[in-house]
Amino acid sequence: MLVLLTMLFTSFFAEAQKRRDYWNNKLKLISFRLPPPVGIFRRLVNPVVTNRINKLNIYEISYQLFILSACFTMKSEAKVTLPSILGDNMVLQQQAEVKLWGKARPNATVTVKTSWNGQTYKSSSDGKGGWLLTVSTPVAGGPYKITFNDGELLTLQNVLIGEVWFCSGQSNMEMPMGGFDRQPVRGTNDIIAKAKPSMPIRMYTTYSKDGRWVRQFSKTPQEDCQGEWLENTPVNVSHISAVSYYFARYIQEVLEVPVGIVVSTWGGSKVEAWMSRESIKPFSSIDLSILDNDAEVKNPTATPCVLYNGKIAPLSHFAVKGFLWYQGESNRDNADLYQRLMPAFVADLRAKWGRGELPFYFVQIAPFNYEGADGTSAARLREVQLQNMKDIPNSGMVTTMDVGHPVFIHPVDKETVGNRLAYWALAQTYGMKGFGYAPPVYKSMEIQENKIYINFDNAQRGLSPMWTSLKGFEIAGEDKVFYPAFAEIETKLPDWRFRVAKSSSRCRAVCV
Repeated sequence: MLVLLTMLFTSFFAEAQKRRDYWNNKLKLISFRLPPPVGIFRRLVNPVVTNRINKLNIYEISYQLFILSACFTMKSEAKVTLPSILGDNMVLQQQAEVKLWGKARPNATVTVKTSWNGQTYKSSSDGKGGWLLTVSTPVAGGPYKITFNDGELLTLQNVLIGEVWFCSGQSNMEMPMGGFDRQPVRGTNDIIAKAKPSMPIRMYTTYSKDGRWVRQFSKTPQEDCQGEWLENTPVNVSHISAVSYYFARYIQEVLEVPVGIVVSTWGGSKVEAWMSRESIKPFSSIDLSILDNDAEVKNPTATPCVLYNGKIAPLSHFAVKGFLWYQGESNRDNADLYQRLMPAFVADLRAKWGRGELPFYFVQIAPFNYEGADGTSAARLREVQLQNMKDIPNSGMVTTMDVGHPVFIHPVDKETVGNRLAYWALAQTYGMKGFGYAPPVYKSMEIQENKIYINFDNAQRGLSPMWTSLKGFEIAGEDKVFYPAFAEIETKLPDWRFRVAKSSSRCRAVCV
């Protein structure tokens, strides 16, 4: 292309010489005043010259400027551009076929070279410049380089290969290691201060560079969003999701591989806002008309699809190991609908990523005194979350009733929550054994005289504490009016050993 342009303007320049010779012979020297823009330019580049210039000078300047402009134009068009999720310091999922994509010149050949195997991959951009290809990743390691080329080189540096997890939800997932205003996270000062880039944890967040949240949403699915990969430094760690970081830290220490976390959150958000149009369309009670009109989105946290479009869709090409989810508080007004939405949401996430039945681990809503017409909205949502764990394959739920405070909606103990998510992943995703990871789960009940015996799964060694009463139990009759109940763990049961063998335990509740 450049050669063709050079030939074209060489011909143009030859014509300019002929014209110069003609005017020099006829008039010797042509004197005229340049137009203001050209005159300003000339005075800037050469203050010595006068406002007299011959025709050749005009053509020479035009020729040089045009060639220069053409070169700059070609340069800008040639350089491959990448979405924010593909950048320096990123972590790619190990031993996987991972997608790389971006923009280039229309209908061009894009080559990608990966330093871990020295292999070159090729793709052709479409008429709008879009391209996508798949590369193979090795076992965990790094750092590596990835070079992109469609006429000009672009190289990503400091790329690690390891385990990648997608973390999303509302404010309890969003809460950074440094805490919210007047809402600290317990024990993080020491961890933040000791954060070092040598510890291979990398964090991608849809936050801005200064750690402030970027409120990105859209009525239509987006190809990119604002975000960046950050190294493990004190400043960066202070801004990252505390639950996500504790999870990554635990996983990294146990597996001894690089860990990347992709964090996309928004406080106070309903699950409907995180769902794609395709997944939410079957639910006729949810109005999607705002997606098709010019009305302003005044409340993104409650508007269907807009957070998916802005904060999930741009990331769905990026290969991950699984999903972490902490949300539900904002859906207490309709727990029955939430029970049906969550399986659809998870199924759609897995379909969008196209990597099979990826694990989905989520957190029970915090033990806060949520407002509700009858005071039971939080209990009903927790019941639904338990049912979600049973209905959604390859999922697990972290309990939080022992973590937090009834008047503090953002529990200060994020380490316990993050570690419990890690237990699920290590046991169920990575196949490790020898430790507990699943919480005791209600199995069944039986009534004997004035006592109710409750059986639990996932209680191989029984329940505790023994020899003391338990708090939080209530009993209701047919009138569905609840009364406080006395509850204790029985230690002498004729079938105790049988119950233990069946991975069950029991407690009894007696109405006060």
